[in-house]
Amino acid sequence: MATARSGAGEVSTTDLRRAAMDLLARREHSQRELQRKLAKRFEVAPEAIQAAVERLTAQGLQSDQRLAEAYLRSRSNSGQGPLKIQAELREKGVDAEIVQRAFKVAALDWVQVATEVLQKRFGIAAFEGPADAANEDDVENNPARHNPDRDKRRNMQARQTRFLQQRGFTFEQIRAASLADASQCRLGQESLE
Repeated sequence: MATARSGAGEVSTTDLRRAAMDLLARREHSQRELQRKLAKRFEVAPEAIQAAVERLTAQGLQSDQRLAEAYLRSRSNSGQGPLKIQAELREKGVDAEIVQRAFKVAALDWVQVATEVLQKRFGIAAFEGPADAANEDDVENNPARHNPDRDKRRNMQARQTRFLQQRGFTFEQIRAASLADASQCRLGQESLE
């Protein structure tokens, strides 16, 4: 059994494995996360930690692919967008190729996710849809024809757009979600009438 010297005594590969398994029992971790956490806990050579983590990976007990897929599912279910999820996985040290594979496996409809997030956060009347362009041009060219409803609608659209941006959705997804939500709002209003 290989051992390494630490400030508090000797650390065996069994100790490293046990600590890593304890971490993995709580949730999936990337290789980099495991290495970082083990390095904080044990004062051993980085090579010993790396070797212990690589053994766990070879045995299928640690998988960056499994982490990426589980993390993607979890974060998308909580309403986070693809840009934010990708950035968070990069911070965890997951390879870009693995992240792309996880996104491909998940095959999520990000416009649908964004639409659901909007409806959950802002209610059924999220985006009211674009106003009549001809009337907007008249109002913009003639300041005397101020339209407070248009201003409220624009402010709400800007607020909702910022909300989705902060959650990591692309501009294309935000636009498509706003159009989808506006059509759903109109359908909902027509059924009430």
